[in-house]
Amino acid sequence: MFILQIALYTIGALAIILTILPFLKFGMWWIRIGEFPRLQIAFIGLATAITFVLTQPFPLRPIDTVFLISVIACAIYQLYCVLPYLPVYPKQVETSRSAASENTIRLLIFNVFMENRQSEKLLQLVEQVNPDVILLAETDKRWVREVAAIEKKYPHTVLYPLDNAYGMALYSRFELENPKLNFFIEEDIPSIITGVKLKSGVSVNLFCLHPRPPVPTESIRSNERDAELLYVGRMINEQDAPTITAGDLNDVAWSRTTKLFQKISGLLDPRIGRGLYSSFHAHYPIIRFPLDHVFHSKHFRLAELRRLPSIGSDHFPILIALNYEKGAEHAHEEPVATPEEEKEAVETIAETLEMIEEEDSEENKT
Repeated sequence: MFILQIALYTIGALAIILTILPFLKFGMWWIRIGEFPRLQIAFIGLATAITFVLTQPFPLRPIDTVFLISVIACAIYQLYCVLPYLPVYPKQVETSRSAASENTIRLLIFNVFMENRQSEKLLQLVEQVNPDVILLAETDKRWVREVAAIEKKYPHTVLYPLDNAYGMALYSRFELENPKLNFFIEEDIPSIITGVKLKSGVSVNLFCLHPRPPVPTESIRSNERDAELLYVGRMINEQDAPTITAGDLNDVAWSRTTKLFQKISGLLDPRIGRGLYSSFHAHYPIIRFPLDHVFHSKHFRLAELRRLPSIGSDHFPILIALNYEKGAEHAHEEPVATPEEEKEAVETIAETLEMIEEEDSEENKT
């Protein structure tokens, strides 16, 4: 019984620590990592609390009571954080009642996982789901070469393969207007901004992103990822045009940064009120998070949203169909940032750029 109690205290303490850490406004990966497994922490907390109640003698000691209440409080808070992404919550984006039309855009996003060798499965998937636009992340030269057949039906492209797992490839059957490759924060992390001309002639601004994640193997901090998202969010806020942001953002939907990005940009999340649509990790259901995102402006209603079957990558492909509809902008309430949140975004970007500049200066000295 003593060993079980020690184990429960250890597991419960871990759940409490992972719940508290994200409240600290620091970018270190071991702090930010607590934002990812909120659902897992909630289940661990509840399981720990139930086991504790069933196995400990009553009445509980004061320290046991404090521990139990703390674990339950953490579990409730974690569930509260993910609640908007469950079907019981009100939808942020209205479902379209219109059939596919000249104002519809079907977008497939997929992190191919550079070491994945099953490119033929992607080609088969494209044939099956028939998207209008395809965004691939982690593409190197081999991937671009092996899926080159896509270009027969998707002749409008922006291809930037890299060997650092941050290459991008955009394929479209619609005309791309003024496509640009950008390196907003880091010189080896590209993003794509382009207009997409729908069949109806309506132009949609498309932002394609894949920032570096805050994990020890990639980056010891989240500052660069956060700064890129907020930088793009401010760009979007300065325009009033139909806009879609898509890609592997290496952040979960409920994180502080992603929620701030939504407020800064004014974009909507079609998952709210519908489901998690967790896209990573495809091979391990226990550690699965929504890392691949599509946000859009108030001009669209949702026609379709699906997580597609695994095709060899550590990410699932995500398919979304959006209808540009008259009146949709009046049916949706945009997220709005407070002056304090605007200030936080500006400071995050400025501090990150200053940090990178100082580090580059130090490297040049050595």
